Amino acid sequence: MADFFQTGAGIAVLIALQSLAIIAFVMISLLFLVYGDRKIWAAVQMRKGPNVVGAFGLLQSVADALKYVVKEIVIPAGVDRPVFFLAPMLSFVLAILAWAVIPFDNGWVLADINVAILFVFAASSLEVYGVIMGGWASNSKYPFLGSLRSAAQMVSYEVSIGFVIITVILLAGTMNLNQIVEKQAGGFWNWNVFGGGLQNLPIALVMVPMSVIFFISALAETNRPPFDLPEAESELVAGYQVEYSSSPFLLFMIGELANIVLMCAMISILFFGGWQAPVDLAFVHEWSPTAQSFYGFMWLFLKIIFFFFLFAMVKAIVPRYRYDQLMRLGWKVFLPISLVAVVLVAGWRVLGHPGA
Repeated sequence: MADFFQTGAGIAVLIALQSLAIIAFVMISLLFLVYGDRKIWAAVQMRKGPNVVGAFGLLQSVADALKYVVKEIVIPAGVDRPVFFLAPMLSFVLAILAWAVIPFDNGWVLADINVAILFVFAASSLEVYGVIMGGWASNSKYPFLGSLRSAAQMVSYEVSIGFVIITVILLAGTMNLNQIVEKQAGGFWNWNVFGGGLQNLPIALVMVPMSVIFFISALAETNRPPFDLPEAESELVAGYQVEYSSSPFLLFMIGELANIVLMCAMISILFFGGWQAPVDLAFVHEWSPTAQSFYGFMWLFLKIIFFFFLFAMVKAIVPRYRYDQLMRLGWKVFLPISLVAVVLVAGWRVLGHPGA
């Protein structure tokens, strides 16, 4: 069997199995994270939330997914059928594709490439095409206006996210996500949010705001409240996917939710040490490599859950922005601040601590 996995066919089978494992992890995580999102929202509003289907309502997300799968697909008259069905599939595939370069622990990554950050950024940027295609192919003014609004929003906040990522690249000196996490080992004071080490502690005055900007931009990038303007029901009748039903609508939703969890993983990896524990305990290094890997995976997953909790709390307690406020925040506030941050971090590395 070991010899088989050294052949071309064996490598292909191994990659396929690893890909299925990542997809299964993302899908199962989404089921329970969506449940958690709804329970958090309900708790803030002093409601029970899902509590009927399954123990404590744990199977509510499964029931909702099955409902979408078995419903009839309604196709409006006059739609561009190929593009109409390609749009949700494109959104889903691109959302899952970005997970190929996310390291769950040292070596626990499907594709350990040196430009992993660019790969994630490219995959998330291309998702705007799924939104535009879905709105245009629906042959209706409401989804088309919603798609244009969503595209403008996503592109606007990708700019600030890009500059924030540059500050992390300057600190780490690499675009490989695995190496970025490895450089944050040793304790929470080595995390990029605090400058990547005690010798860089002054630059934490820049990196802490950058992590906040990344978090808020991720909310806008994934169309989460308070930036869910593409789905502003009172204005655009649920946005670009209003003409979709059944499984195509479900694919749009899964793609959006997978992007939310991806952003939680990215902020954990780029700023908060990824799979690195807040305190480096000496006895952990005496464990077997497998046990250490699961220990690191546990920390990354806990950080993802924490940031997803923050996403849910923002959804529950922050009122929706107007569209002009949304665009002003992205172009007139986040963009200038992130540009200045890039200059400050680059200056620190060149003039202050070039060997840090």
